[in-house]
Amino acid sequence: MRNIAIVEDDNGDAKLLVSYIERYAAASGQDFKVWRFTNAADFLADYKDIYAVVFFDIQMPKMNGMDGAEELRKIDKTVSIIFITNLVQFAQKGYEVDAVGFLVKPVSYYDFSLKFRKALDIYVMNEARTITIKSRGGLFRISTDKLMYVEIIAHRLYYHLIDGDIEVTGVLSEAERELSQFGFLRCNNCYLVNPKFIIGVRGSEVQVGNRALQISRPRRAAFLAGLANWYAGQGEKK
Repeated sequence: MRNIAIVEDDNGDAKLLVSYIERYAAASGQDFKVWRFTNAADFLADYKDIYAVVFFDIQMPKMNGMDGAEELRKIDKTVSIIFITNLVQFAQKGYEVDAVGFLVKPVSYYDFSLKFRKALDIYVMNEARTITIKSRGGLFRISTDKLMYVEIIAHRLYYHLIDGDIEVTGVLSEAERELSQFGFLRCNNCYLVNPKFIIGVRGSEVQVGNRALQISRPRRAAFLAGLANWYAGQGEKK
């Protein structure tokens, strides 16, 4: 069963979405549990990372859906977001929070079913490659496909994502145990890198995104062997 959140202040629009989800469930044979919230502030107040898809109305009291989505992305990088709106000019800003798409009111079932199926597919694809990070500020759910590298500085771990950084207390060896299953490689005592974002290796440096990270001499052979194995594995998948 997948949990679906509807953050919508209009009762009529919310009921329409619920009926569409029920219709989709009947047609696809899938089970969904729907949670309704009347505004983004209440939805985020006691947020739990249990949702596969969140429908955000953009125009709501207390906090609009776009601001709510921005806050949601700070703690949950993997949930699929779909906006409900009368104003299509918000589309560009929606890409900034990695939204699946927009549904323009009045929402048709055909448009809903296309966006909903896409949102579910993206969530399922990310779910198997998701980790949860604990910090004093709460729990953060991130996709390892968006994690470029992990850095440790003075007992603080920095998870460098393509869309921001998360700082927590921890040790790199624990992060390595969790992330090794996703192909992450240790290049020295300070960095754990995602080979997906490695642009190249030159001398004692590995280029990860726009950062040049040092490869220590003791780890160089194992790092390069691990990287070669990762590239070989990628070739087999094609």
